[in-house]
Amino acid sequence: MHSNNDIKVLIFSSDHFINSFVELKDHFNFNFDFFEDDKKVNTSLNYKAYVIEDLILKDKKIFKFLKTTNIPKLIIYKSDTFSDLKFDDKISKPINIHDFNEKIIGLVTKKQFVKNSFIKLKEYILDKNEKKLKKNDLFIILTEKEIQLLELLFNKKKPIKKINILKEVWKYSDDADTHTVETHIYRLRKKIFDQFKDQNFISNSKSGYSL
Repeated sequence: MHSNNDIKVLIFSSDHFINSFVELKDHFNFNFDFFEDDKKVNTSLNYKAYVIEDLILKDKKIFKFLKTTNIPKLIIYKSDTFSDLKFDDKISKPINIHDFNEKIIGLVTKKQFVKNSFIKLKEYILDKNEKKLKKNDLFIILTEKEIQLLELLFNKKKPIKKINILKEVWKYSDDADTHTVETHIYRLRKKIFDQFKDQNFISNSKSGYSL
């Protein structure tokens, strides 16, 4: 079982545990670095998860840093009495390699799913998982086509003509003559106005529709 170059993990651990990780590196489904006590965490390296040995939490500086980050965290513990620090998952010592690999992959996959489920549209949040458009404590329920339409408008970053919306969302041919786009946008605008009192969420010009 070889390392997965797409997943990079930062490990916070004692020297003894570092040696164990190095010896087992060819059995992990991810690449890893070790936190160096005299340096700050390089966030530009895009670590997908942090692995923390419970003993290292005695270091107040590390503990404080871990409380401020939203990177998925997995703790390796000997007794389930480590701290009030919130972890996304845990595994007990001694480590089962198969279980450890599955937990890391699971954490990364879950984080990616959540990330892909939320899109910020102006001052709104498009929650694809719950099929909602949210603003503060208010929301509206969206259809699958409405979600696809909003995603298209968001991704293009410029006005899109009706025929292109038909082709990308409804897969219609070039000669399709229909009011599908106008009807759906009218209904979506009405839902947005009724709940949020926003008349300018979707704009229409000679160039096409845009957010």
